[in-house]
Amino acid sequence: MTKRFIFSCLFFVGMAVTIYASKVDTVKIFSPSMKKEIKAVVITPDSYSKKSEFPVLYLLHGYSDNYGGWVTKAPAVKELADVHNMIIVCPDGAYGSWYFDSPVDPEFKFETFVSKELIDWADKNYKTVKSREGRAITGLSMGGHGGLYLGFRHQDIFGACGSMSGGVDIRPFSNNWDLSKWLGSQREYPDNWERNTVMNQLHLLTPNSTKIIIDCGTGDFFYDVNEKLHRELLYRNIPHDYISRPGVHNWEYWANAIKYQVLFFSEYFKEKK
Repeated sequence: MTKRFIFSCLFFVGMAVTIYASKVDTVKIFSPSMKKEIKAVVITPDSYSKKSEFPVLYLLHGYSDNYGGWVTKAPAVKELADVHNMIIVCPDGAYGSWYFDSPVDPEFKFETFVSKELIDWADKNYKTVKSREGRAITGLSMGGHGGLYLGFRHQDIFGACGSMSGGVDIRPFSNNWDLSKWLGSQREYPDNWERNTVMNQLHLLTPNSTKIIIDCGTGDFFYDVNEKLHRELLYRNIPHDYISRPGVHNWEYWANAIKYQVLFFSEYFKEKK
């Protein structure tokens, strides 16, 4: 083995280390509406110190997970921040918030937190593009519901939104995932369930008002509700990207799906520059 060969190996190892040099910070954000601090992970790309403003992707976790889920279980997300020159923010959505403001608990306000308080905090503390053209939101499972729910309801804040294996219609799952804890039972409070499901937010959309991407595996227990959402969007002439491929509700699927989602949002950000 020659010295030149050893030097070449060390060079490429060094390159591999430095190509993806994004920074991961764990932060605490005070929520005035909930009167408590909420944690989040913020990923800034290696180029962060060299440019003035960066678009931001708000990336939501699923039920029973937390703010650290994405970076620990799909660590390639850190590389995606570098490749696409964007900031990625992963807020904590509690054990089962579904990212709405609870109509039965006035101190449970995750729609307010993500769509206003978190945005204000990020724009104040980071070099962000401070307009809808520089913001996107997506997530997996519960976070997929949150990505579309918040994206549809706050088009003045987010210019693009998405979902991966999302629970995009919560009504068929009235006994699952703490939903009744925050909405009340479906039998007693049916209006709460109707008002807080993605499927009933479609009237807020007009063609091309927001960029939308939806992804769900054919073996996923949320596949049927995603197919229903896709068909309803087609019926309403709402343009959207829809990906359906073999896969189930697991991290193997989401680690792959996030690559397509980030590329989709990156292209949107470039179009809006």
